Amino acid sequence: ELLGAMSGVCFNDPEGLPSRYAGRGGLGAVMASKGLKFIVVDETGAPGVEIKDKETFKKGTAKLLKALTEHDVTKPGGALNSYGTSVLVNIMNEAGGLPQRNFSSGQDDNAEKISGEAKAEEIKKRGGKRPHFCSPGCVIQCSEVWTKPDGKDPVGVLEYENVWALGANCGIYDLDAIGELNRACNDLGIDTIEAGCTLAVAMEGGLCNFGDGIGALKLLEEIRKKTPTGKILVNGTEITGKVLGVTRIPTVKGQSFPAYDPRAVKGIGVTYATTPMGADHTAGYAIAPEIMGVGGQLDPKDPKKAEISRNLQLATAALDATGYCLFVAFAILDIPEGLEGIVESLNGVLGASLTVDDVPKIGQQIIDTEIAFNRAAGFTAVHDRLPEFIMEEKLPPSNEVFNVTDEELDSVFK
Repeated sequence: ELLGAMSGVCFNDPEGLPSRYAGRGGLGAVMASKGLKFIVVDETGAPGVEIKDKETFKKGTAKLLKALTEHDVTKPGGALNSYGTSVLVNIMNEAGGLPQRNFSSGQDDNAEKISGEAKAEEIKKRGGKRPHFCSPGCVIQCSEVWTKPDGKDPVGVLEYENVWALGANCGIYDLDAIGELNRACNDLGIDTIEAGCTLAVAMEGGLCNFGDGIGALKLLEEIRKKTPTGKILVNGTEITGKVLGVTRIPTVKGQSFPAYDPRAVKGIGVTYATTPMGADHTAGYAIAPEIMGVGGQLDPKDPKKAEISRNLQLATAALDATGYCLFVAFAILDIPEGLEGIVESLNGVLGASLTVDDVPKIGQQIIDTEIAFNRAAGFTAVHDRLPEFIMEEKLPPSNEVFNVTDEELDSVFK
């Protein structure tokens, strides 16, 4: 009803808990502007998906399954299955790229308290669920069910981005406090990344102190009450920061940064700047080769990252269009047969004759369409830039700044 820029579209999880979101970009506000409250999908009597060539489909899915069950990130007992996406907390903190207290530092020893390893152990004690699937049939099962200490009142999954945005970025290193903030975001229908960055900017602007979980909950309650403060907060990080006179506002094209500081990991910064969506990590996940050693091994401090960001953005746009989960990318970046399997499965469903070489072409068509929309909406190359503080303020402990040139950024999609 507030048409807030951080409003999302909620989906139920397999247990019926409303905890899954198409969160970024304000899709909830788009629905609200049309007076659309909800969408019901009823499969009764539906014909299902027609598979044109079942043999090709089976051959392709078998190849993909083999890749997923062999790769260290996606296999049973692997990183995602054991610790969920929060496995990245310790990894990024060690790399000095886990933003703390509104991007004022890239590392804090307290981050271990909210890591995937610590969370998995606590879930086991409480009788929650880990691993868990968000979609029936998933072989990765990176999800979980986080509960209160007594094992009751499940909040759903505490993803890496949520734990970071509502946790480390706000100076909060308590999983229960983060869980309640996550629950409040779900109830309010707002994106957790945008909400966390907005809270951090609000803390820097003096509305409450860093580390104050109760104060952060009270700020979210302002949104629920539709107070003047709440109406500012619900419109996100950039507007809140400007209203409060904060100079450290981590946004591109009005959308807040995710959980990777681009000063420590230059390739992800190129993606933040150049993706048509605004600051977004999933658009071209350079963390894979820069930090995780997946799909190659690149120096995260090397500013020459236009090519890797472009290639990842093209591949990701195509993968997103298939409906496959983005997490299959870890396996297919290292195991070529996995990508072949995806293409073959598509051919089986569609009766098409696509090849692996078509993937970047399809991605380019999608991104060209997005860029054309942005240009028509008034965006120019000036908007494909990171905020000044990222280029001027040194990030402890590495003391890096974002030193990728404008020419490098402009070359991504020229």
